[in-house]
Formats: sequence, C-alpha cells, structure tokens
Amino acid sequence: MSSVGKRKKQIQFRYYEIPQNQPLMALLGESWIRPYGEGIDCLHFHNYMEIGFCYDGQGDLVLDEQIVKYKPDMFSIIPKNFPHTTNSENGSLSRWEYIFIDVENFLHEIYRDNPIFAEDIIALVNSRASLLNAAKQPEMARLILTILDEMREKNDFYLETIRGLLLSLLIHIARMHYKTSGKVRSHTGDITQISDSLHYIGKHYAEDLSISDLAAVCHMSETHFRRTFLKNMNMTPSDYLNMVRVQMACEYMKKHNASMEMVAEKCGFQSVSTFNRNFKKIVGITPYQWKIHPENYEGKLLNFKISAYKGW
Repeated sequence: MSSVGKRKKQIQFRYYEIPQNQPLMALLGESWIRPYGEGIDCLHFHNYMEIGFCYDGQGDLVLDEQIVKYKPDMFSIIPKNFPHTTNSENGSLSRWEYIFIDVENFLHEIYRDNPIFAEDIIALVNSRASLLNAAKQPEMARLILTILDEMREKNDFYLETIRGLLLSLLIHIARMHYKTSGKVRSHTGDITQISDSLHYIGKHYAEDLSISDLAAVCHMSETHFRRTFLKNMNMTPSDYLNMVRVQMACEYMKKHNASMEMVAEKCGFQSVSTFNRNFKKIVGITPYQWKIHPENYEGKLLNFKISAYKGW
C-alpha cells in the first residue's frame, strides 16, 4: 500500500436500507459498470458492511489514508463507518457488484442464545478493511459470487440459502482476521475514536441522547469528543444525530401512515415543532411536504460539508 498524497477534503455518509426480512441487499447489473470516482473528490462511508467483487477493470481502492490497486477477480471487505472510495484507472470502465450486510443484527439473530460469542465474531469481522485476490481466497470468493447469483436469480428458498452462505462468509472473514493480518489494514485515523458513537446513535437515535452520553461511549471528555467529532465529520454531534433522526423519519413515513406526532416520537424528537424545524433545516421542506411527494426529495438530505446520500 502507498500513502495518499492529499487527504480528501470531505467525507460523505451514504446510507442504505436493507429490505425487511432480508439478511442483506445487493447492487447488481449494468448500473455498476462505470468509471468509478469520476467527478468525486472525497471519501465516503456506509451504515452497513460493504463487500464488493470486481469482475473487470482496474484502478485504486482508497482505504482511509492508504491506496491499494484493484484488478479483475479481486474483492473488497469494508466495515461500516470506514472511509473509502474507488477510482478507476484513467477514467476507464470497471465492473463491480456489491452486497451490504447488517453484521450486528444478523449475527445477534443467529447467536441469540450466545450474545458474547456474537460480539466476539462481530468485532473480528469489523476489525479490518481488506482487498483480496479470489485466487488466494477461493472459498470466500465462491461464497460472495454465489450470494450475488442467488440475489440475482431469486430461485425458490433463496433467502434461506443466502442466510447459510452469509454465515459461512462472515465466519471465514472472522477466521482470516483472527489468524493473519495479510493484505489488510485496520483503520487508524481519528474517526476510529468516534466510531462507537456512530454505532450508538444508529441503535439509539429514538432515545433521549445527550452529547455527554456519546462522549462516554467513546471514553472521552465531552470537549475532546466534540472537537474530534467535528474534525472528522465536518458537523457537530448534534447535527449528525438530527441527520440520522431525519433519515429514519423519512423511512418511517414511507412505511406508515402515522401522524407527525407519532413520527417525531418514533425518531427521537421531543416535540413536533423540534421535528419540523430540524427536518426543514436538513431536507429544505416540511415533513408534510415530503410525505406528499417523497420521490422529489430523495437526494436533498443535507447541505453540510459532510453529505448524506441514499446509497449512490
């Protein structure tokens, strides 16, 4: 790996929503044949683990402050909240496909009677970002390709098949991380210091959270936490918390015909007026306007220096 000459100026938060009752979501097909990195000058991170398989093309995979070269028949394993991006060589086309996995929920469901073991496996799976050669890791490559094909074809009992394949894949990743460092790296940037707070917000956004609560999760003083968060995220902890709550409000309104009082309560806002004020600040319109025509505003989440996008 070689160092990135110039650190990216921004970080984008690209979030996905895994369909209900499915263990993962997949990004498949011709849409992912593209010149990666074109017009993009920043890293991004996701709310789920990203696993990508490169079928064709070559270029750079940027993992925080490091660069690794990718080529056909390589696959990436990138934990959630890990800054990264993909840049095709000289603007050429590359063909990737991806799966996104809620590792924590999936493994806690599988090992509901053994939560300590689940946490140990989760920690191992999320401990590193990797770029691997399929020829050197044929079993993991086979599992990834089979999952992608199952999601593409959707034959009878495909979800049950995928759950078994996914468990096997995650255990392979945990075993690899346990045995060897290999061609992987752990994220050592400052964002690691606040990643526990990002995870905590994702799980507890509906609760009455204080900045001191988030600082305590990261074992920092409140002052140091605020400074570190702002440095890495280009927004305050409060702004990030409100961003997540607004995103969840949008998802809730798409699924439920609930009153604004109910939406506000479900998403962690103490009052409808606070909900309305923060929603309009972030999305640019009121929650009621969004509810009537949500398709017109999917791309308008945030004008902060850190940008939030629904996927790509």
